[in-house]
Amino acid sequence: MKIIIAGEGKMGATLTRQLSAEGNDLTLIDSNPKVLESSEERYDIMVVQGNCVAMDVLLKAGVKEADLLIAVAGADEVNLLCCMTAHGINPKLHTIARIRNPEYANQIYDLRSTYCLSMAVNPEKQAGKEIARLLKYPGFLKRDTFAKGRVEIVELRVDEKSKLCDAALAEIHSIVKCKILVCAVLRDGTSVIPDGNFVLRSGDRIFVTASPDELALLLKNLGIITHKVKNVLLCGGGRVSIYLAKELMGSGMNVKIIEQDPDRCLQYAKMLPGIDIFTGDVSSQYTLESQGLNDCDAVVTLTGLDELNMVVSLYAARAGVPQVITKLGRLDNATILGNVALGSVVSPKELCCNIILRYVRAMQNQEGAALSIHAIADGQAEAIEFQVEESALHCREPLKNVRLRNGVRMACITKGSRLEIPNGNSFFDKGDRVIVVTDRGKQVYQFNDIFQ
Repeated sequence: MKIIIAGEGKMGATLTRQLSAEGNDLTLIDSNPKVLESSEERYDIMVVQGNCVAMDVLLKAGVKEADLLIAVAGADEVNLLCCMTAHGINPKLHTIARIRNPEYANQIYDLRSTYCLSMAVNPEKQAGKEIARLLKYPGFLKRDTFAKGRVEIVELRVDEKSKLCDAALAEIHSIVKCKILVCAVLRDGTSVIPDGNFVLRSGDRIFVTASPDELALLLKNLGIITHKVKNVLLCGGGRVSIYLAKELMGSGMNVKIIEQDPDRCLQYAKMLPGIDIFTGDVSSQYTLESQGLNDCDAVVTLTGLDELNMVVSLYAARAGVPQVITKLGRLDNATILGNVALGSVVSPKELCCNIILRYVRAMQNQEGAALSIHAIADGQAEAIEFQVEESALHCREPLKNVRLRNGVRMACITKGSRLEIPNGNSFFDKGDRVIVVTDRGKQVYQFNDIFQ
């Protein structure tokens, strides 16, 4: 599929990496020649230097023949105008724009056809929702939801005191006494799709599939005590802080925001009535302690600097804060950070890239396309949800007779309201929802791709 990406910031770079790896015909537009040169060297793509709103630049990028344009330039207005101009040249073109300003949220939804948008994405709003879920349901490093909330894949870290340490996966049910499936393990920075003989070690990060009720039982049986979050400290203002504070308003949590810029503090105070806003430098130990770091149930680091977020998160973890959440702009160094106590790590750009990736795959495969896609194990694996359609192979066959591709594991089958962790006698049928976990290198675009 021919795709044009307008804008080569962090999100553009992430999209370029993911979409080029899947064999798409990519053209990248940016005004910075050094950025284009770097991307051209790393990936098999075409590049065009110039203003992505200009007709001659879009024509040079091949907009007349393109299937999809993704506008992720720095300014919302540029992205909107880029999509409108491109759609004017090629009315059959699908368009996706990144729109980040909270003031535009309602009108973008109401006027999608006017702006010629197939879809709008908002990384900061998506991150705010993800962090709010982690705060409202503590206990796990990460939670991804499937099947309309009936199934989750969560991340846990195994330490030397854990009941799971040195346990083989075949024995795990006798330990946790609940219906779960360990569908992926991240060990020493490398993702593994494990079998029953796999033995968990201290330091492993495991990804577990189950229903919300079974996951609550898992925490209880592992002795992981979770308390309802009451006091939350947001370190750093910005769009994610605004969206997150709005998500948390009315939740019963006491929310404080520390922001260094006094003008921003005044602006946030008007936008977020009922939220405590303080002026201060989050890199200062005195500031953090004077705002009650030691009494917090959760600390979320949301500055624009990844390095500062990591340092503050490490300090909060050392101070004994029960829940720490770290925002990172990019996950390129995820393997380096794997054993660092940053708590839950949320990347706004990765969250939105997953949404765009699902849209691209749905365009390529109108039948059997994924309902949802979540990157897990630091982006080295994917959890993909499919609905079983008429064309699906092996319907009603016991799974013990079905051969899946190497690196692919069936994690869950939902039949209406009933959830099933698959075993050899399990089967799927038309209308069921199936969640599979696969190595990121495996090309799985539609349901039938999972079979040998």
